[in-house]
Amino acid sequence: MSYNENPFASSNTLDTNPFDDPVKPSTNDAQLEDLRQREADLERRERELAQKSDNIRKHGRNNWPPFFPLIFHSIQDEIPSASQPLVTRLYQLWLVLAGTLIVNMVACICILASGSSNGGGDLGSSIGYVIIITPLSFLLWYRPIYNGYMKEQALYYYLYLFFGGFHLLFSVYMIIGIPSTGSAGLIQTIQAFSKPSLPAAIVGTVATVGWVVQGVGLAYYYRQIWAHHNAAGHSVEKAKAELASHGAKAYFTRG
Repeated sequence: MSYNENPFASSNTLDTNPFDDPVKPSTNDAQLEDLRQREADLERRERELAQKSDNIRKHGRNNWPPFFPLIFHSIQDEIPSASQPLVTRLYQLWLVLAGTLIVNMVACICILASGSSNGGGDLGSSIGYVIIITPLSFLLWYRPIYNGYMKEQALYYYLYLFFGGFHLLFSVYMIIGIPSTGSAGLIQTIQAFSKPSLPAAIVGTVATVGWVVQGVGLAYYYRQIWAHHNAAGHSVEKAKAELASHGAKAYFTRG
């Protein structure tokens, strides 16, 4: 101790009240939880980016179809969250359609094996449906409405409404099941039960149910899309302007 120091001087400032409770560091649980949530979100996004980067390294930017990627298809990444459930259901209905076309073809094989006089024509047409309708349905009505909700452009809605309406008529045609048309629908299935030819009847029933499910489902969502199209104020003039501005290449591009 220096002799010049005042031994009675206090080391505490006069501004501090010695009778106050000691100050404890405050912890905000809500802030800590928010911080932890942000860290978890960052980790999740990093994992998603790593997965996307890995997919790009393997297949390039395109990821669909999985066995031979030709286009990029990601409802989660490209469709607004409010529209994701509807577009997901439409994609599932397209998958039901693809599966129904295959089952329908198998049913026509069974119809031919049962000795039907129209079996050859049914089988040939059913094979053509698998080869032609599967890709065309994706390109002409599913992909346009996918792009429509992604870009919110009138042109895509008109493409969907036209080709989607045509496909609804095709679904009704396939549900009926007229002999020699390549459809194992109601008429063909009833005839298979009456023979009886159980394999053709059973597979035909599955095909008929498939046609009904995807047809009714598409009709239901067709009405919703029509209402959304009207509410959004899309018009033929707007579609023409979009086509003139962007050209046909806009169909194959994103953004």
